[in-house]
Parts: sequence; structure tokens; C-alpha cells
Amino acid sequence: MPLSMREKYQTEVVPALLDEFKFSNVMMVPRITKVVLNVGVGEALDNAKALDATVEDLTKITGQKPIIMRAKKSVAGFKLREGRAIGVKVTLRGDRMWSLLDRLVNIALPRTRDFRGITSNAFDGHGNFTLGLREQLIFPEIEYDKIDKIRGMEITVVTTAKSDEEGRRLLKLLGFPFKE
Repeated sequence: MPLSMREKYQTEVVPALLDEFKFSNVMMVPRITKVVLNVGVGEALDNAKALDATVEDLTKITGQKPIIMRAKKSVAGFKLREGRAIGVKVTLRGDRMWSLLDRLVNIALPRTRDFRGITSNAFDGHGNFTLGLREQLIFPEIEYDKIDKIRGMEITVVTTAKSDEEGRRLLKLLGFPFKE
């Protein structure tokens, strides 16, 4: 049976990073602290059911109830008022985080149409990586017949890496399928 992503991190990735970056102790090795899933639901301004459907989808994917994000400012150009619900997000840590990453890398991403790898230049300068997905259907928990609309999402992997190079190497060793 293949190693889970957490076991792979502890047995293979930590020793490899210790050796590669010449860290003086194990606590300096970059690790993943949390994963944040974020879905913008702009159509919630017109259609209140859209928000409920998005909350339900994210709950199925993560096993955790997301929080509803509200507009901080009014923007007349977008017909947006302060305090209106415009998105949902969920922050995962611990077992749920590792479980989601495992499913993302091994099941969901390979199910993407015409998949040739994820871009490796979506790092923020501090070793954190954000991946944009076009549809929630790539997760096996979502049933095609039960969705009202295809929605994209952003998945941000927050690491303790000091640089993009360290963050990229950490995710590459964990099995993230980056384009060469």
C-alpha cells in the first residue's frame, strides 16, 4: 500500500530537504501549516441559493463547514454593498489538511481534462502556493447530477518555507505534479 502524504513527508521529504538545503536541525525544514479553499460566489448577489450550493459542495469536499465571506467595501461598478455575502472559504489543518492534499494530488488533479501538470510559478515569494481550479467536479465527492453550476476555486497551500525555492521543492517532493 502506498504511503499517505503525511507519512511520505515524515519519512522521505524531511530527510531529503535536510540534506538538500543543509538545515542544521529538523525544525528548520519547511512544512505545510494549513490549506485554504476559497470560492468567490459573485452570483450570490442575485441568487441566494448559489451560496447554499457552494457551501454544500465545499462541505462535501473538505468535511468541514465553510465560513461565508462578506464584502468589506461597497463597489458601485460591481453593484456590491458592504456586508453582502460574496464568497465562502474553509481553512484546513492537521488530518483533514493531509487528507485533502492526498486526494487533490492523487485523485482530483489527474481527473482534470487535458492535464499536463500545474504551473510552478504560482508562489507568492514566501513559499506559499496557490492553485486555481476551474471546476469542483474533479473531486470524487461531488456528484455531477447534483450540482447547479460549475464553479472554480482557489486552493492555497501555506508553508513555513522561507523562499519560493524551498516551498517548490517541498511540494515537488510531496508529489505535486509541476510542469517542467
